Amino acid sequence: MAIEDVLDTPLLSRHRSAGAQFTEFGGWRMPLRYTSDLAEHRAVRERAGLFDLTHMGEVLISGRDAPAWLDHTLAGRSSDMSLGRARYNLLVNEAGGILDDLIVYRLAERTYLLIVNAANRLDDVTVLLQRQNGCEVEIEDVSASNALIAIQGPLAESILAPLVEWRGTSGFGVLFPVANACGEVSVPVEDEPSLAETGYYRIGSGEIRTGTGSVSVLIARTGYTGEDGFEILVPAADAVPVWDALLTAGGSELQRCGLAARDTLRLEAGMPLYGHELTTETTPYDAGLGRVVKLDKPEGMVGQEALEAAHAAEGTRPKLVGLSLEGRRAARAGTQLLSQDGNVIGRVTSGVLSPTLGHPVAMGYADPAFSIGDQVQADVRGTLLPAVLTEVPFYHRPR
Repeated sequence: MAIEDVLDTPLLSRHRSAGAQFTEFGGWRMPLRYTSDLAEHRAVRERAGLFDLTHMGEVLISGRDAPAWLDHTLAGRSSDMSLGRARYNLLVNEAGGILDDLIVYRLAERTYLLIVNAANRLDDVTVLLQRQNGCEVEIEDVSASNALIAIQGPLAESILAPLVEWRGTSGFGVLFPVANACGEVSVPVEDEPSLAETGYYRIGSGEIRTGTGSVSVLIARTGYTGEDGFEILVPAADAVPVWDALLTAGGSELQRCGLAARDTLRLEAGMPLYGHELTTETTPYDAGLGRVVKLDKPEGMVGQEALEAAHAAEGTRPKLVGLSLEGRRAARAGTQLLSQDGNVIGRVTSGVLSPTLGHPVAMGYADPAFSIGDQVQADVRGTLLPAVLTEVPFYHRPR
């Protein structure tokens, strides 16, 4: 797809005025970098970074059958989530292959918000609609009316909190219609008293003060960088004043960041990327995500038999591993992995020279006969480089 034919974020003018270099990603024209990948990466690890994530998709699920229907449709369980809770989940096919990884947010007893990957959004919505099967559930793609902005890094809270009038779970209905049974909530509510006290994988609502007034937003303490931070869902029409307010509040401590830094940050944090570590050819158990799958749901789920078989076969199929290399040459996606005696044992799915650690790291799939600590080789354009199978994540943020 030519970059001229892609969708544009409502923040495009701000990216251009800041000198961003652009790339096509998931059907969108997105900032790849503003200054240098290294400077943006380090800003997130040491201070704070600001990301435009509007390319991500948002799908609203509501209706009487929504909790049970999601349990049947996704690999994980959603019906037992408290209001204000976020949870990582997987959309799989009948063969147990991963169609997408996503985050589920519970906004009301019978209303959920799914954040899905940009490149998979249209296919995801098609699959979800096909799985309605007469259930009383509404599936609405609300991506076009919203923007998503992330602030990530150790200073994220101190920059964002002074701008926010926190409403917790009581304000979800300001952005989206929420459906509760008989007008009452009969599930537990995880309502934090302030933004600062909001825990990891929680979501609440609030008002962000900007130079032109206040904007109603949803704020989740989630991210894709391995650092503390927040993801802010804002009406598309209000994205520019929110972006500007954050930059003004952050001053020299807040750096605009592009997708290149986001990729190196997530890789150091051992977070999978759809299309690389996750595909329809991999099951959750191959990818080390068996914990997400709940095989004991009474109502069963799509792909139940295949997932049970994959669980039983765990340890006999190629598994996702981390790799640590010496020197400066990164083993990129597609690089073959070889045993010490030269046999092909797997391939790299993502690799980078780690800005934080100073040496190359990678993730990939390897023969299950090999274990953490084993010495292997990576064939980097004809040169065999020594590598060690390593636990992920490679980086842990200071506590």
